[in-house]
Amino acid sequence: MLLRCLACVLLLLSLTAEPTGASRRSPNIVVIMADDLEAGTLAHFPQITRHLVQQGMSFDRFFTADSWCCPSRSSILRSQYVHSHGVWTNTAPEGGFERFNGLGLERSTIGTWMQDAGYRTAYMGKYLNHYPGPMPETYVPPGWDTWHVPVRGLYNEYGYRLNSDGRPVEYGWGEHDHLADVLAGKASDFIAADGRPFFLFLAPVAPHLPANPPVRHAEAFTQATAPRPPSFNQEDVSKEPAWLRDRPPLSQSEMDRADQLYRTRLRAMLGVDDLVGSVMDALAKTGRLRDTYVFFTSDNGFHLGTHRLAQGKTTPFEEAIRVPLVVRGPGLPAGASAGELSATVDLAPTIAELGGARVPPFAEGRSMTPLLRGGRPAGWRENVLVEFARPANRRSAAQTPVPGYRAVRTRRHLYVAYETGEEQLYDLRKDPYQLHNLAACANPGLLKDLRARLDAMRSCSGAACRVADTLTPG
Repeated sequence: MLLRCLACVLLLLSLTAEPTGASRRSPNIVVIMADDLEAGTLAHFPQITRHLVQQGMSFDRFFTADSWCCPSRSSILRSQYVHSHGVWTNTAPEGGFERFNGLGLERSTIGTWMQDAGYRTAYMGKYLNHYPGPMPETYVPPGWDTWHVPVRGLYNEYGYRLNSDGRPVEYGWGEHDHLADVLAGKASDFIAADGRPFFLFLAPVAPHLPANPPVRHAEAFTQATAPRPPSFNQEDVSKEPAWLRDRPPLSQSEMDRADQLYRTRLRAMLGVDDLVGSVMDALAKTGRLRDTYVFFTSDNGFHLGTHRLAQGKTTPFEEAIRVPLVVRGPGLPAGASAGELSATVDLAPTIAELGGARVPPFAEGRSMTPLLRGGRPAGWRENVLVEFARPANRRSAAQTPVPGYRAVRTRRHLYVAYETGEEQLYDLRKDPYQLHNLAACANPGLLKDLRARLDAMRSCSGAACRVADTLTPG
């Protein structure tokens, strides 16, 4: 009898004990990040539209910290602006995976934060440019319990080699080998693996060029053409910086090429759309959908004919720096939108707060959880910093005509200071397509204010960035 009573007491204590780390009540969190996807395209994708846009919250003014892959992804992983993490370009020595790894930045990322909070963690898809660099192909960074990342043939999406939890695996050219489909299957397996809370970071390659779609989507969008906003093949560039002023208008063949790339990129994105559908099905089948936040975004945008750029990124224009963000999850209103300024450096603090993880002092972004609840807290962000450094590597530099710059995006203006000494200023309320550079004729007080905001942002560090990003006129 005494033993039975003791057993009952022990059982009661085990049921009422405070859980350590992530508990079964902690939300699951999934991030799906496309590569080079500009804002304004999600309506083309039925699964993303049905599961996320219609059931979640869309952020209309969400910006990247750098409109280039590796610096942007480094900012996302660490919640730091580029001047703080120091990964300036896609290639060594000033950028790429080799620099991120060499600086020891992998020791503290959103992966390690969530792992320390008791989450099962997984990273699948594109990591950082030129991974694994000098490391062996079996290398798995800290913070990730499950790891499925290509080490060769990444952008083809067929005929690649995948590092699967430290084991290289070859994939061929059959339709079942398409990277988006492989990632979808592995994501579904991870979701169903056990009942513990999980953090899943999914980074498919599309629509990054060459944008190879799954075979089943190869004939989609046959009549689609690249959007023709007023900035398409911009007519008057006489007041723009030299890098743009010196560009001739697009030829008909270049415009045709932009249309072809637009169709190709949409087709490739249908593979990502299928991946989203697979993830949502896996969440529903395992009974975890109601307890899961799903984020969908991109690392940077893309030009297809706008501002005389037949293709490309790295510019400070809206087409390159504004990216989609949709969040679905417990308690979020379906079909809602948020118009407040937010940035990719805000993703990691938001995920950490949702999961009860500790954010280190070096983090510079803000948690967007108040915005997810439909509010706008006092002292919210007024400024977003965008930085770009032209690479020293000659081959990499040839990929972009844009000189280095620092830019500040406010609710109304974009101000850009180039390393050449040139400036750009656009009033986005009156000139949403950025056709009229006002830098030479703007009110001196306005220029002084924007330069002060930029100076504060470009020199901030840690928590001080959350003071600099609130600066307003006067």
